[in-house]
Amino acid sequence: MRERSRRPTEWDKYLLGSVLFLSLLIGGGTASGLYTETLIEIAAIVSAAVVLSRASEQAIPRTVLWLLALVLAVFCFQIIPLPATLLDGLRPDVLLANPWLEGETRLRFASVGVGRTIECLLYFIAAAAFFLGVMRLRAEQVYGLLPFFFMGVICNGLAAAIQYSLSDVVAIEGLLPFTINAGLFANQNHFSALLFVSIPFVVYYSLFRGHLLSGSLGLVTVLLLLLAAGSRAGILIGLAITMISVVFLAARSRVGGYGILAAFIGLSAYTIGAWTKIDAKVVDPAFGRAEFARTTIDGIEQNWAVGVGFGGFQKVYQIYEKGSMIFKSYVNHAHNDYLELVLEGGVAVVLLMAAYMAMLLASSVRIRGQPLQKAAFLSVSFLLVHSLVDYPLRTAALAMTFAYLNAIIFHTGFADRLGQKGESARIGHHEDDNLLVPVRVSARRAGSVRAQEVSRRTSLDAVNSFAEPRLTSHCMEPKHRHSGPGGFGMSRRAS
Repeated sequence: MRERSRRPTEWDKYLLGSVLFLSLLIGGGTASGLYTETLIEIAAIVSAAVVLSRASEQAIPRTVLWLLALVLAVFCFQIIPLPATLLDGLRPDVLLANPWLEGETRLRFASVGVGRTIECLLYFIAAAAFFLGVMRLRAEQVYGLLPFFFMGVICNGLAAAIQYSLSDVVAIEGLLPFTINAGLFANQNHFSALLFVSIPFVVYYSLFRGHLLSGSLGLVTVLLLLLAAGSRAGILIGLAITMISVVFLAARSRVGGYGILAAFIGLSAYTIGAWTKIDAKVVDPAFGRAEFARTTIDGIEQNWAVGVGFGGFQKVYQIYEKGSMIFKSYVNHAHNDYLELVLEGGVAVVLLMAAYMAMLLASSVRIRGQPLQKAAFLSVSFLLVHSLVDYPLRTAALAMTFAYLNAIIFHTGFADRLGQKGESARIGHHEDDNLLVPVRVSARRAGSVRAQEVSRRTSLDAVNSFAEPRLTSHCMEPKHRHSGPGGFGMSRRAS
């Protein structure tokens, strides 16, 4: 009973894991004002508050806290009434709304849509709270959230397999407040993003957790689903992230050259299918991402100082849109998250994104010997690459996944755990579960250590048995007893 009471509780892991799983099930919508998104935000904030209220030995790096505080400051700047003269000359007159208060105190908001900015603020707070909650968990608990992530990916994969087996295009309506078009997502590109984000962790499970066969089958399934989804960016990024994951993570595994060779043979066949899929479509028509980017850049040139407010892209884009590009379908996002964020947040967002990129690059040096963090780094990197041509982080499912991946990268417990294992390896204690080294390597090292322990104990027993004083038949000690140099009490015979 005492040992059970001393064991640390795991309920906080299951609490945050349930939030992650819930977001992957119902957080695939892209529209604003969805009740599913509100449920996820409430669950994330409440769960993180409960976890953060408990004492924890895990410290959060100050640079991370400062970055989050600066982002909150930018949000507050946009929704706090400011003197109207402060915004004069910083944006076009058409975006200068009437003063909030007439008379001596003329106030305006920096955001052109305060309601949408507050909605984006709550969205960010939920993701940041979940991130901080995961950062307060122990390293083994952070690793324990991976099954929740895999369950969400599997559920999306099963839904997509059912859809694609029935027809080429299957839209499910009425189940969620948005139309499901791929997996449990409204957008096939975002479903593809979830798939390729999971690839480094599938490779990690194959190489470092001893699940080579099941991991290989899972990897093949993910690649086939990427082809079936038809997302051009997803197909290309899935191909690239698989190749890099195999090379990047296999460096410390014992799979060897044959495993890498088999992986590249399979990827070659996948490349043929990917090229056929991409070549059958127009890469970028006239009314496509290039035109979105040009129009967004025009808006940035006139609003670079303070931005137009988070969530105000759709309203502002129509002002700069060319007349020949106006159709029945309107543009809701720039399909380039970086350009859209700069338009909405101004130069402050540029500085914050540069600071985050610098922190991410600095962490890549620190996590060299930790394969789980390396897998998360690969997933985050390619998700950021995908943001160049889409807006994956504006769905709750991928936003929570992104928060979890960053928590893995910046978590300091993995380095401490690795240091403890290095110390235990130095003194010969290898009975603890090895999370951060390949399974076969740890097994061989453990076997070698056990063999050395048995050999040492055998030699000590032999010495002790030889050192025991021999008794005579009368239970008397032998004569001429002399204590030798080793203190073993060996009798010395006359030469």
